[in-house]
Amino acid sequence: MALFPDVVVNNETIPSAAIAAEAQNHEAPRDKPGIAWRKAAQALAIRALLLQEANRRALTADPLELAPGRVETEDEALIRALLDEALSIPPVTEEDVRAEWARDPRRFRSAPLWDVSHILCACDPRDETETASAQARASTLLARLEGDAKGFAAAARESDCGSKAAGGHLGQLGPGDTVPEFEAALRGLPEGGMTQDPVLSRHGWHIIRLNATAPGQVLPYETVRPKIAQALEKAAWARASRDFIDALAGQARITGASLSPI
Repeated sequence: MALFPDVVVNNETIPSAAIAAEAQNHEAPRDKPGIAWRKAAQALAIRALLLQEANRRALTADPLELAPGRVETEDEALIRALLDEALSIPPVTEEDVRAEWARDPRRFRSAPLWDVSHILCACDPRDETETASAQARASTLLARLEGDAKGFAAAARESDCGSKAAGGHLGQLGPGDTVPEFEAALRGLPEGGMTQDPVLSRHGWHIIRLNATAPGQVLPYETVRPKIAQALEKAAWARASRDFIDALAGQARITGASLSPI
């Protein structure tokens, strides 16, 4: 018996090689590759359903340029044409937008600002020896601090960043101002807190201290209205698409894949 059965949608068999290739686009725990396979099988089963319906309706593909050098495939254009024809999305009203905003206006804020200091032990993460050496150095500095932020500025004199002249102070940063690994660690720190372990980024190992946080300000309704309207439209489109796919699946013969949420 095959580990993963063939996926068949209305007598159309989806090759295992196609599912294996698609599985690379789906996240799953390293020890559970079957989850990525099932997600890929589901995605390709839905694609097959939509293309079959587009062909049944005798729709034609008119590929659009999505970005410079990026043009829709024939299949993508057919699916878009099908959804444009099949879905009827009621327009988002002013009442809808205001009601969503009124649920909790505090959700809509400007970006926060973080006052940050760090110590960098630079290395090229692609070089294992250099990375290990820099990590050991960063761990030694961190152990010397023993969680005491008062000695941070003095320890920062050994940093490989130009900020060492200012005690490691980077000033005020906002979302997107640093590399993702640095920001992810920063977001997990309490005000006045310091990373318990060195954090690796493309630049090397960081010891990060969050000196202070300035939370974003609540934005007025008129400022956030366009984003709320766009989010409501996307949610309505997603619901309508899901309902349409469920209707197609209810009339189809599908084996080897489940369309239930994974």
